[in-house]
Amino acid sequence: MTETELLYNPFLPGFTDDPYPHYRRMRDTDPVHEHPFGFWFVSRYDDVAALLRSGLSVEDRNLADGPVADQYRELNNTGGTMNLSMLDRDPPDHTRLRKLVTKVFTVRAVAALEPMVTRLVDESLDRIADGGQVDLIEELAFPLPFAVISEMLGTPPTDHVRLRELSGTLVRSLEVVTDPELLRAISSAEVELSEMMRDIIVWKRDNPADDLLTALIAAEHDGDQLSDDELVAQVLLLYVAGHETTVNLIGNGVLALLRNPDQLALLRSAPELAGNAVEEFLRYDSPVQQSRRISVAPHTIRDREIPTGAFVVACLASANRDERHWGPDAELLRIDREEARGHASFGGGPHHCLGAALARLEGRLAIGRLVTRFPNLAQNGEIEWNGRLNLRGAAKLPITT
Repeated sequence: MTETELLYNPFLPGFTDDPYPHYRRMRDTDPVHEHPFGFWFVSRYDDVAALLRSGLSVEDRNLADGPVADQYRELNNTGGTMNLSMLDRDPPDHTRLRKLVTKVFTVRAVAALEPMVTRLVDESLDRIADGGQVDLIEELAFPLPFAVISEMLGTPPTDHVRLRELSGTLVRSLEVVTDPELLRAISSAEVELSEMMRDIIVWKRDNPADDLLTALIAAEHDGDQLSDDELVAQVLLLYVAGHETTVNLIGNGVLALLRNPDQLALLRSAPELAGNAVEEFLRYDSPVQQSRRISVAPHTIRDREIPTGAFVVACLASANRDERHWGPDAELLRIDREEARGHASFGGGPHHCLGAALARLEGRLAIGRLVTRFPNLAQNGEIEWNGRLNLRGAAKLPITT
C-alpha cells in the first residue's frame, strides 16, 4: 500500500488544516482500523466512549514490540519524568496520584477562580482594543491560560516564551512519531522542561504560600506523598495540559464563530448560552483530537479482535462528529445544541480530564466577553494551524475589532 492509499494518512497535505473529512471516511469504511504502522484507530462515538471506559492500560510498558513501542522506549530513556504523570499511569498508581492532586483541584476551588480569570480576560481584551488588528492567539488564547495556571500554582516569573516552545514540542509525544529528529527534539524538550519544573519546586519549598504548588508539595493521602520525580511530573503535566489545550479551545471556538456568523449573532443576542456554546466548541473542533489505550489482553471492538499489547487510538474528534450519534447535523456548529455536553473531548473513565471545570470556566469567560465587547469582531487574514495531529489548533488567528 502506498502512502497516498493509506486510509489514515496524517502526512497528506492539508490534513491538519481540516482532518474531519478523513475521519468521516474512516467511520464509514473501517471504524476499527488496523494501521500498517502498528497501531489501531477507533473512530465512531459508541466505540470511542466504550474504549475510554474499558479499563485498558495507558502504560507504555505494556506495548508489544513494534514501531510504537520503539518510540516510547526512546522517549523514556532520556531522564525525563513525564511517564510518571497520572496521565501515563494505571491503577493503583493512577488512583493514588489523582487523589493527591484532586485534593487541591476541586470544582469549588475552580469556581473561586472566576474573579481572577475575569480580570485576566479583561486585561487581554484591553490590549486587543488598543491594538485594533491583532493575533487572537498571541493576545488572548495563549496568555490567559498560561497566566491562570501560573497564578494557581504560585510559580515565580518564568521564561514563558521558552516554556511555550518546549511544551509545543513535548506535546508531539502524544502522537505516533516516525521522524527520528522529532523524537530527539521531544526527548530534549522533556528533559529541559523537567529541570525547569525542579527549579520552580525548589523555589516554592523556600517560598511557600496559599497556592496549588505549595498544596501539592504538602498533599498527603493515607500517609502517602508525591515523590520528587512524581511531583515534577504532575506539575509539568498541569503546566502543559493546563494551557496547551485551553489555547486550542479559545482559538478554535472563536474561529468557529467567525466562520458561522449566524451562531456568533445568536451568542451575542443570548449571552446566557456561553456555557453551552463552550460545550459545542469542544464537540465541534476538539482541542485534544485523540486519546490512547493499550490492550493487556485480546480486546474485541465490533467484529475486530485487537491483540494483546496493541496501541489503540480513540479518536475523540471523530467521535464528536459521528452522525450515528449526533444526527444528520453533526458537521454543523449549533451553540444551542441540547446534548452538546455529551462530547468526548475530556476523555472518559478514570482518566477523565481533571481540568475540565477550569477549561470550561476559561472558555466561557474568554469567548463570551470577547464577542460581547467587540460587536465588529472579524477575521483579518489567513489562519495558521499549529501542524499537530493531537493537540491541533490555531497557531495564528488574525482578527480586527
